[in-house]
Amino acid sequence: MLSDRQLFQRHIGKPSANPLNLEIVRASGVWMYGPSGEKYLDLAAGISVSYLGHNHPVVVAAVQEQAARYMHLMVYGEYVQSPQVRLAGLLARNLPETLDSVYFVNSGSEAIEGAMKLARRYTGRTESVAFKNAYHGSTQGALSIMGAEQYKQAFRPLLPDIRLIDFNDVEALDLISEKTACVVAEPVQGEAGIVLPAESFLQKLREKCNETGALLVFDEVQTGFCRTGPLFAFQETKTIPDILVLAKGLGCGMPLGAFISSSSVMQSLSHDPALGHITTFGGHPVSCAAGLAGLEVLLQMKDSLMIHEKEMQIRKALSHPMLREIRGRGLMLAAELGEGEVLQKFVRKAIEKGVVTDWFLFNDTSFRISPPLIITPEEIEWTTRRLAETLDELK
Repeated sequence: MLSDRQLFQRHIGKPSANPLNLEIVRASGVWMYGPSGEKYLDLAAGISVSYLGHNHPVVVAAVQEQAARYMHLMVYGEYVQSPQVRLAGLLARNLPETLDSVYFVNSGSEAIEGAMKLARRYTGRTESVAFKNAYHGSTQGALSIMGAEQYKQAFRPLLPDIRLIDFNDVEALDLISEKTACVVAEPVQGEAGIVLPAESFLQKLREKCNETGALLVFDEVQTGFCRTGPLFAFQETKTIPDILVLAKGLGCGMPLGAFISSSSVMQSLSHDPALGHITTFGGHPVSCAAGLAGLEVLLQMKDSLMIHEKEMQIRKALSHPMLREIRGRGLMLAAELGEGEVLQKFVRKAIEKGVVTDWFLFNDTSFRISPPLIITPEEIEWTTRRLAETLDELK
Protein backbone atom coordinates (compact mmCIF):
# COMPACT_ATOMS: atom_id res chain seq x y z
CA MET A 1 0.00 0.00 0.00
CA LEU A 2 1.30 3.41 -0.94
CA SER A 3 2.11 5.84 1.86
CA ASP A 4 0.41 9.23 2.11
CA ARG A 5 3.63 10.85 0.93
CA GLN A 6 3.69 8.61 -2.16
CA LEU A 7 0.01 9.27 -2.84
CA PHE A 8 0.69 12.98 -2.52
CA GLN A 9 3.39 12.75 -5.16
CA ARG A 10 1.26 10.64 -7.47
CA HIS A 11 -2.28 11.98 -7.24
CA ILE A 12 -2.36 15.52 -5.81
CA GLY A 13 -2.36 18.33 -8.34
CA LYS A 14 0.32 20.77 -7.28
CA PRO A 15 0.76 24.51 -7.85
CA SER A 16 4.57 24.26 -7.96
CA ALA A 17 7.23 21.80 -9.05
CA ASN A 18 9.01 21.72 -5.68
CA PRO A 19 6.55 21.70 -2.77
CA LEU A 20 7.94 21.41 0.75
CA ASN A 21 6.52 17.87 1.12
CA LEU A 22 6.13 18.42 4.85
CA GLU A 23 3.80 15.75 6.23
CA ILE A 24 1.64 16.79 9.20
CA VAL A 25 -0.53 14.27 11.07
CA ARG A 26 -1.92 16.50 13.83
CA ALA A 27 -1.74 20.06 15.11
CA SER A 28 -2.54 21.86 18.34
CA GLY A 29 -2.07 25.49 19.35
CA VAL A 30 0.98 26.88 17.57
CA TRP A 31 2.43 23.41 16.97
CA MET A 32 2.24 20.92 14.10
CA TYR A 33 3.45 17.32 14.35
CA GLY A 34 4.90 14.93 11.79
CA PRO A 35 4.31 11.17 11.51
CA SER A 36 7.36 10.29 13.62
CA GLY A 37 6.65 12.84 16.33
CA GLU A 38 8.53 15.72 14.71
CA LYS A 39 7.43 19.04 16.21
CA TYR A 40 7.18 22.29 14.27
CA LEU A 41 6.13 25.75 15.39
CA ASP A 42 3.81 27.27 12.79
CA LEU A 43 5.14 30.74 12.09
CA ALA A 44 2.77 31.24 9.15
CA ALA A 45 -0.58 30.21 10.72
CA GLY A 46 -1.68 28.74 7.41
CA ILE A 47 -1.07 32.20 5.88
CA SER A 48 -3.04 34.13 8.52
CA VAL A 49 -5.83 31.55 8.80
CA SER A 50 -5.34 29.99 12.23
CA TYR A 51 -5.41 33.10 14.40
CA LEU A 52 -6.45 31.04 17.46
CA GLY A 53 -3.95 28.34 16.61
CA HIS A 54 -4.76 24.82 15.52
CA ASN A 55 -7.57 22.73 16.97
CA HIS A 56 -8.89 25.35 19.39
CA PRO A 57 -11.30 23.39 21.63
CA VAL A 58 -14.15 25.92 21.39
CA VAL A 59 -13.96 25.95 17.58
CA VAL A 60 -13.72 22.15 17.37
CA ALA A 61 -16.77 21.79 19.63
CA ALA A 62 -18.75 24.23 17.46
CA VAL A 63 -17.85 22.29 14.32
CA GLN A 64 -18.85 18.99 15.90
CA GLU A 65 -22.12 20.35 17.24
CA GLN A 66 -23.13 21.95 13.94
CA ALA A 67 -22.16 18.87 11.90
CA ALA A 68 -24.42 16.80 14.14
CA ARG A 69 -27.33 19.24 13.58
CA TYR A 70 -27.13 19.70 9.81
CA MET A 71 -24.64 20.40 7.07
CA HIS A 72 -25.66 21.48 3.56
CA LEU A 73 -29.36 22.22 3.17
CA MET A 74 -29.87 24.44 0.12
CA VAL A 75 -28.04 26.91 -2.09
CA TYR A 76 -26.90 29.97 -0.19
CA GLY A 77 -29.43 32.63 0.71
CA GLU A 78 -32.65 30.60 0.51
CA TYR A 79 -32.98 29.24 4.05
CA VAL A 80 -32.53 30.92 7.42
CA GLN A 81 -29.53 29.14 8.95
CA SER A 82 -28.50 30.11 12.47
CA PRO A 83 -24.68 29.92 12.04
CA GLN A 84 -24.84 32.25 9.04
CA VAL A 85 -27.11 34.88 10.53
CA ARG A 86 -25.38 34.88 13.92
CA LEU A 87 -21.93 35.29 12.36
CA ALA A 88 -23.19 38.04 10.03
CA GLY A 89 -24.78 39.82 12.98
CA LEU A 90 -21.61 39.63 15.09
CA LEU A 91 -19.53 40.98 12.21
CA ALA A 92 -21.97 43.85 11.64
CA ARG A 93 -21.90 44.79 15.34
CA ASN A 94 -18.13 45.15 15.13
CA LEU A 95 -18.05 47.12 11.87
CA PRO A 96 -19.16 50.62 10.89
CA GLU A 97 -22.91 50.92 10.28
CA THR A 98 -22.31 51.25 6.51
CA LEU A 99 -20.96 47.68 6.50
CA ASP A 100 -24.06 45.85 7.66
CA SER A 101 -24.82 43.38 4.85
CA VAL A 102 -22.71 40.22 4.59
CA TYR A 103 -22.59 37.94 1.55
CA PHE A 104 -20.85 34.66 2.41
CA VAL A 105 -18.85 32.68 -0.13
CA ASN A 106 -16.22 29.94 0.08
CA SER A 107 -12.90 31.75 -0.26
CA GLY A 108 -11.06 35.02 -0.67
CA SER A 109 -10.89 34.72 -4.44
CA GLU A 110 -14.66 34.28 -4.62
CA ALA A 111 -15.18 37.20 -2.27
CA ILE A 112 -13.09 39.41 -4.56
CA GLU A 113 -15.09 38.21 -7.56
CA GLY A 114 -18.31 39.06 -5.75
CA ALA A 115 -17.03 42.48 -4.71
CA MET A 116 -16.02 43.34 -8.27
CA LYS A 117 -19.40 42.24 -9.62
CA LEU A 118 -21.20 44.21 -6.93
CA ALA A 119 -19.25 47.37 -7.74
CA ARG A 120 -19.93 47.04 -11.45
CA ARG A 121 -23.60 46.34 -10.88
CA TYR A 122 -24.08 49.21 -8.44
CA THR A 123 -22.13 51.87 -10.35
CA GLY A 124 -22.94 50.76 -13.90
CA ARG A 125 -19.23 51.18 -14.69
CA THR A 126 -16.67 48.65 -15.92
CA GLU A 127 -13.21 49.87 -14.92
CA SER A 128 -11.40 48.39 -11.92
CA VAL A 129 -8.29 49.93 -10.39
CA ALA A 130 -5.86 47.93 -8.26
CA PHE A 131 -2.26 48.22 -7.11
CA LYS A 132 0.99 46.76 -8.35
CA ASN A 133 2.35 43.91 -6.22
CA ALA A 134 -1.11 43.20 -4.80
CA TYR A 135 -2.53 39.71 -4.54
CA HIS A 136 -6.29 39.19 -4.54
CA GLY A 137 -6.67 35.56 -5.68
CA SER A 138 -6.23 33.30 -8.67
CA THR A 139 -9.67 33.08 -10.28
CA GLN A 140 -10.24 34.93 -13.53
CA GLY A 141 -11.44 38.25 -12.16
CA ALA A 142 -9.12 38.26 -9.17
CA LEU A 143 -6.21 37.35 -11.42
CA SER A 144 -7.09 40.29 -13.67
CA ILE A 145 -6.39 42.74 -10.83
CA MET A 146 -3.34 40.90 -9.53
CA GLY A 147 -0.39 43.26 -9.45
CA ALA A 148 2.29 41.02 -10.97
CA GLU A 149 2.45 40.18 -14.66
CA GLN A 150 4.42 36.93 -14.35
CA TYR A 151 1.39 35.14 -12.88
CA LYS A 152 -1.03 36.54 -15.47
CA GLN A 153 0.65 36.33 -18.86
CA ALA A 154 -0.06 32.63 -19.48
CA PHE A 155 -3.79 33.13 -18.90
CA ARG A 156 -4.55 36.18 -21.00
CA PRO A 157 -6.90 37.53 -22.24
CA LEU A 158 -8.28 38.45 -18.83
CA LEU A 159 -10.91 41.03 -17.89
CA PRO A 160 -10.74 44.31 -19.82
CA ASP A 161 -10.74 47.79 -18.25
CA ILE A 162 -8.18 47.02 -15.56
CA ARG A 163 -5.77 49.72 -14.42
CA LEU A 164 -2.82 49.03 -12.10
CA ILE A 165 -1.18 51.87 -10.18
CA ASP A 166 1.62 52.17 -7.65
CA PHE A 167 0.82 51.69 -3.97
CA ASN A 168 1.63 54.78 -1.86
CA ASP A 169 1.84 56.99 -4.97
CA VAL A 170 -0.56 59.87 -4.30
CA GLU A 171 -0.17 61.31 -7.81
CA ALA A 172 -1.26 57.97 -9.32
CA LEU A 173 -4.64 58.38 -7.64
CA ASP A 174 -5.50 60.89 -10.37
CA LEU A 175 -5.94 57.89 -12.70
CA ILE A 176 -9.10 57.01 -10.76
CA SER A 177 -11.96 58.61 -12.67
CA GLU A 178 -15.72 58.71 -13.29
CA LYS A 179 -15.18 55.54 -15.36
CA THR A 180 -13.94 53.59 -12.33
CA ALA A 181 -16.36 51.15 -10.73
CA CYS A 182 -14.06 50.20 -7.87
CA VAL A 183 -10.59 50.52 -6.44
CA VAL A 184 -9.37 47.34 -4.74
CA ALA A 185 -6.64 47.78 -2.14
CA GLU A 186 -5.04 45.95 0.75
CA PRO A 187 -4.70 48.24 3.79
CA VAL A 188 -1.34 46.52 4.22
CA GLN A 189 0.11 44.84 1.14
CA GLY A 190 0.73 41.20 2.06
CA GLU A 191 2.37 39.29 -0.77
CA ALA A 192 4.47 42.32 -1.68
CA GLY A 193 6.41 41.47 1.47
CA ILE A 194 4.34 43.43 4.02
CA VAL A 195 4.24 47.01 2.75
CA LEU A 196 2.55 49.52 5.04
CA PRO A 197 0.55 52.44 3.65
CA ALA A 198 2.28 55.79 3.74
CA GLU A 199 0.85 58.36 6.11
CA SER A 200 -2.55 59.63 4.88
CA PHE A 201 -2.35 57.58 1.64
CA LEU A 202 -5.48 55.56 2.35
CA GLN A 203 -7.35 58.68 3.43
CA LYS A 204 -6.45 60.35 0.14
CA LEU A 205 -7.54 57.21 -1.70
CA ARG A 206 -10.89 57.43 0.12
CA GLU A 207 -11.24 61.10 -0.85
CA LYS A 208 -10.55 60.30 -4.51
CA CYS A 209 -13.17 57.56 -4.52
CA ASN A 210 -15.69 59.95 -2.96
CA GLU A 211 -14.85 62.55 -5.60
CA THR A 212 -15.29 60.18 -8.56
CA GLY A 213 -18.06 57.94 -7.25
CA ALA A 214 -15.88 54.83 -7.37
CA LEU A 215 -16.42 52.23 -4.65
CA LEU A 216 -13.48 51.58 -2.37
CA VAL A 217 -12.87 47.87 -1.72
CA PHE A 218 -10.53 46.84 1.08
CA ASP A 219 -9.12 43.33 0.81
CA GLU A 220 -8.56 42.29 4.44
CA VAL A 221 -8.17 38.61 3.67
CA GLN A 222 -4.73 38.59 5.34
CA THR A 223 -4.96 41.61 7.64
CA GLY A 224 -8.28 40.78 9.30
CA PHE A 225 -8.91 39.41 12.79
CA CYS A 226 -6.35 41.36 14.83
CA ARG A 227 -3.41 40.39 12.63
CA THR A 228 -2.05 43.96 12.73
CA GLY A 229 -3.54 44.83 16.13
CA PRO A 230 -7.12 46.10 15.71
CA LEU A 231 -9.87 43.68 14.66
CA PHE A 232 -9.50 44.98 11.09
CA ALA A 233 -6.56 46.99 9.76
CA PHE A 234 -8.74 49.72 8.23
CA GLN A 235 -9.98 50.64 11.71
CA GLU A 236 -6.52 51.91 12.61
CA THR A 237 -6.43 54.16 9.54
CA LYS A 238 -9.93 55.54 10.17
CA THR A 239 -10.64 54.97 6.47
CA ILE A 240 -13.92 53.12 5.89
CA PRO A 241 -14.34 51.15 2.65
CA ASP A 242 -17.56 50.74 0.68
CA ILE A 243 -16.93 47.00 0.44
CA LEU A 244 -14.88 44.88 2.83
CA VAL A 245 -13.51 41.50 1.72
CA LEU A 246 -12.72 38.80 4.28
CA ALA A 247 -11.60 35.16 4.15
CA LYS A 248 -8.70 33.13 5.63
CA GLY A 249 -9.25 33.78 9.36
CA LEU A 250 -13.00 34.28 8.85
CA GLY A 251 -13.62 30.52 9.11
CA CYS A 252 -11.03 30.05 11.88
CA GLY A 253 -9.63 27.02 10.06
CA MET A 254 -12.67 26.18 7.92
CA PRO A 255 -13.16 27.44 4.32
CA LEU A 256 -15.15 30.67 4.34
CA GLY A 257 -15.10 34.07 2.65
CA ALA A 258 -17.34 37.12 2.55
CA PHE A 259 -17.82 40.50 0.95
CA ILE A 260 -19.56 43.06 3.12
CA SER A 261 -21.22 46.33 2.16
CA SER A 262 -24.22 48.48 2.99
CA SER A 263 -27.69 47.03 2.53
CA SER A 264 -28.43 49.66 -0.12
CA VAL A 265 -25.41 48.64 -2.21
CA MET A 266 -25.80 44.90 -1.65
CA GLN A 267 -29.44 44.80 -2.74
CA SER A 268 -28.39 45.67 -6.29
CA LEU A 269 -27.42 42.00 -6.73
CA SER A 270 -30.99 40.88 -6.03
CA HIS A 271 -32.73 42.27 -9.11
CA ASP A 272 -32.23 43.04 -12.82
CA PRO A 273 -31.31 40.20 -12.85
CA ALA A 274 -32.39 38.33 -9.79
CA LEU A 275 -29.70 35.93 -8.57
CA GLY A 276 -27.04 38.42 -9.63
CA HIS A 277 -24.57 36.43 -7.57
CA ILE A 278 -25.15 32.86 -6.42
CA THR A 279 -23.19 30.12 -4.67
CA THR A 280 -24.05 26.60 -3.56
CA PHE A 281 -21.72 26.09 -0.62
CA GLY A 282 -20.99 29.71 0.31
CA GLY A 283 -21.57 30.28 4.01
CA HIS A 284 -21.56 26.57 4.74
CA PRO A 285 -23.15 26.17 8.19
CA VAL A 286 -20.22 24.22 9.62
CA SER A 287 -17.74 26.85 8.41
CA CYS A 288 -19.94 29.63 9.79
CA ALA A 289 -20.22 27.83 13.13
CA ALA A 290 -16.43 27.65 13.31
CA GLY A 291 -16.08 31.31 12.32
CA LEU A 292 -18.68 32.39 14.87
CA ALA A 293 -17.04 30.44 17.69
CA GLY A 294 -13.60 31.75 16.78
CA LEU A 295 -14.72 35.37 16.54
CA GLU A 296 -16.52 35.18 19.88
CA VAL A 297 -13.35 33.88 21.52
CA LEU A 298 -11.21 36.51 19.81
CA LEU A 299 -13.45 39.37 20.91
CA GLN A 300 -13.33 38.14 24.49
CA MET A 301 -9.55 37.86 24.61
CA LYS A 302 -8.25 40.41 22.09
CA ASP A 303 -7.22 42.96 24.72
CA SER A 304 -5.08 40.31 26.43
CA LEU A 305 -3.34 39.08 23.27
CA MET A 306 -0.67 41.82 23.54
CA ILE A 307 -0.16 41.91 19.77
CA HIS A 308 2.17 44.90 19.75
CA GLU A 309 4.14 43.66 22.76
CA LYS A 310 4.74 40.40 20.91
CA GLU A 311 5.79 42.36 17.83
CA MET A 312 8.37 44.25 19.88
CA GLN A 313 9.66 41.01 21.42
CA ILE A 314 10.15 39.51 17.95
CA ARG A 315 11.89 42.62 16.62
CA LYS A 316 14.26 42.76 19.58
CA ALA A 317 15.06 39.04 19.53
CA LEU A 318 15.75 39.06 15.77
CA SER A 319 18.22 41.91 15.77
CA HIS A 320 20.68 39.96 13.63
CA PRO A 321 23.33 41.09 11.13
CA MET A 322 21.85 38.80 8.45
CA LEU A 323 18.54 40.68 8.57
CA ARG A 324 18.37 43.95 6.67
CA GLU A 325 15.03 44.99 8.19
CA ILE A 326 11.77 43.73 9.66
CA ARG A 327 8.72 45.34 8.05
CA GLY A 328 5.12 45.31 9.09
CA ARG A 329 2.86 45.76 12.07
CA GLY A 330 1.58 43.51 14.84
CA LEU A 331 1.97 39.84 13.99
CA MET A 332 2.10 40.49 10.25
CA LEU A 333 5.83 40.89 9.67
CA ALA A 334 8.40 40.30 6.95
CA ALA A 335 12.08 39.73 7.74
CA GLU A 336 14.30 40.84 4.85
CA LEU A 337 17.31 38.69 3.92
CA GLY A 338 18.13 40.46 0.65
CA GLU A 339 18.77 37.39 -1.56
CA GLY A 340 16.36 34.79 -2.91
CA GLU A 341 18.80 31.89 -2.76
CA VAL A 342 19.64 32.68 0.85
CA LEU A 343 15.93 32.79 1.69
CA GLN A 344 15.26 29.36 0.19
CA LYS A 345 18.11 27.85 2.20
CA PHE A 346 16.89 29.62 5.31
CA VAL A 347 13.30 28.33 5.04
CA ARG A 348 14.42 24.70 4.68
CA LYS A 349 17.01 24.94 7.44
CA ALA A 350 14.43 26.52 9.75
CA ILE A 351 12.14 23.53 9.18
CA GLU A 352 14.98 21.24 10.21
CA LYS A 353 15.16 23.22 13.46
CA GLY A 354 11.41 22.92 14.01
CA VAL A 355 10.12 26.26 12.68
CA VAL A 356 7.82 26.50 9.65
CA THR A 357 7.81 29.86 7.91
CA ASP A 358 7.11 30.97 4.35
CA TRP A 359 8.06 33.53 1.72
CA PHE A 360 5.92 35.96 -0.28
CA LEU A 361 4.60 35.69 -3.83
CA PHE A 362 6.00 39.04 -4.94
CA ASN A 363 8.98 39.21 -2.60
CA ASP A 364 11.35 36.25 -2.69
CA THR A 365 13.93 37.74 -0.34
CA SER A 366 11.88 37.95 2.89
CA PHE A 367 10.38 35.36 5.21
CA ARG A 368 7.00 35.59 6.87
CA ILE A 369 6.44 36.04 10.61
CA SER A 370 2.70 35.71 11.17
CA PRO A 371 2.15 33.08 13.89
CA PRO A 372 -1.16 32.34 15.58
CA LEU A 373 -2.09 35.30 17.75
CA ILE A 374 -2.12 33.07 20.82
CA ILE A 375 1.64 32.47 20.64
CA THR A 376 3.14 33.03 24.10
CA PRO A 377 6.26 35.05 24.98
CA GLU A 378 7.96 31.74 25.85
CA GLU A 379 7.09 30.30 22.44
CA ILE A 380 8.35 33.48 20.76
CA GLU A 381 11.62 33.13 22.66
CA TRP A 382 11.93 29.46 21.60
CA THR A 383 11.19 30.34 17.97
CA THR A 384 13.40 33.39 17.61
CA ARG A 385 16.31 31.53 19.20
CA ARG A 386 16.05 28.84 16.52
CA LEU A 387 15.64 31.41 13.78
CA ALA A 388 18.77 33.16 15.00
CA GLU A 389 20.63 29.84 15.01
CA THR A 390 19.51 29.25 11.44
CA LEU A 391 20.69 32.72 10.42
CA ASP A 392 24.05 32.05 12.11
CA GLU A 393 24.49 28.95 9.93
CA LEU A 394 23.89 31.01 6.77
CA LYS A 395 26.68 33.50 7.46
